[in-house]
Amino acid sequence: MVGAETHLPYDRPPLSKKVLSGAWAPTRTQLRSDTRLDALDATWRLGVHARALDLERRVVTLADSSVLGFDGLVIATGVSARHLPGVRGVRGVFTLRTVEDAEALRDEFSPGRELVVVGGGFLGCEVAAVARRFGMNVTVVDPLDEPLLRQLGATVASRVRRLHEENGVRMRTGVGVSSVVEAEGGVTGVRLTDGQVLAADAVLVAIGSTPNTEWLSGSGVGVTDGVEADKFCRVAPGVVAAGDVARWFHVGLGRTVRIEHRMNASEQGAAAARSLLQRSDEPFAPIPYFWSDQYDTKLQAYGIPSATADVVPVRGNLNDERFAVMYVEAGQTVGALVWNMPREALALRADVAAAYASQSTQAPV
Repeated sequence: MVGAETHLPYDRPPLSKKVLSGAWAPTRTQLRSDTRLDALDATWRLGVHARALDLERRVVTLADSSVLGFDGLVIATGVSARHLPGVRGVRGVFTLRTVEDAEALRDEFSPGRELVVVGGGFLGCEVAAVARRFGMNVTVVDPLDEPLLRQLGATVASRVRRLHEENGVRMRTGVGVSSVVEAEGGVTGVRLTDGQVLAADAVLVAIGSTPNTEWLSGSGVGVTDGVEADKFCRVAPGVVAAGDVARWFHVGLGRTVRIEHRMNASEQGAAAARSLLQRSDEPFAPIPYFWSDQYDTKLQAYGIPSATADVVPVRGNLNDERFAVMYVEAGQTVGALVWNMPREALALRADVAAAYASQSTQAPV
């Protein structure tokens, strides 16, 4: 087991929720107990990343120049947070991807301080919610017209906006960030593309991520916004890919996808292992699932809600504190979302699963 971080495997979603709020100690995010990890009888190479892959020789070269031979290889190198240009090394500017990131950002949280969140996706919205609980003044900046617009579409995204504004978050949408303002090596503000400068004691940059595929350059592995894999997660003979870095053919959707969600990573890891060991001939075609906790609101979604799909209310309406909607595109159900209705989630999952099953019969072999 090779990993760039020095920690044993841990769960990332709690970083922006439980760890950042102080509800969990960082150690609580560890995926498995020490006893269960010891039972694997695995050799751990932590704090060192993979530097190169040679498929012909079947070896991986690590950053410390050591070489590991393999019969089977799982590529699960994940993603890295994107940065704003020119902000590396500026004190008070953060990304949130690791335990250390969460601890450093949490140290900035105190009442009355100014936090600017660059990016209105799930991570940005979750951090904004936690920061408001700490009494911080929070501004979310996003070039799109609504937060979570790409992920949830305009109808639900406007409801997310209202949730945050009702909790005191200032939303600056439809405008980007041109630079950060600094003094003596520390951030003091954020300059927007319309010329306005927002005061900032801390800045979270949450503008997406980049697949960690640089080490595969020249290896012969196909890379297109992630590691290219077939419907069985296979990349090459004896090589599979899983998690955020994998782009594979999803027969239920009829296209290649790369999904950055916790549930997909764990399910795909198991599927890739079965494929590597030739213990399954079933394509990996899950019903994607993700959730987000913001204030006292829990969002749960199945499938892949599309920004261009029609949003059809099926329980309550979007002005309620509890509702459920389906996403329908070209007459096909592509996803479902529930807002504070966990009991409805599984019922709507069945509808999405039926739609995916129908489409998989039309997908290429």
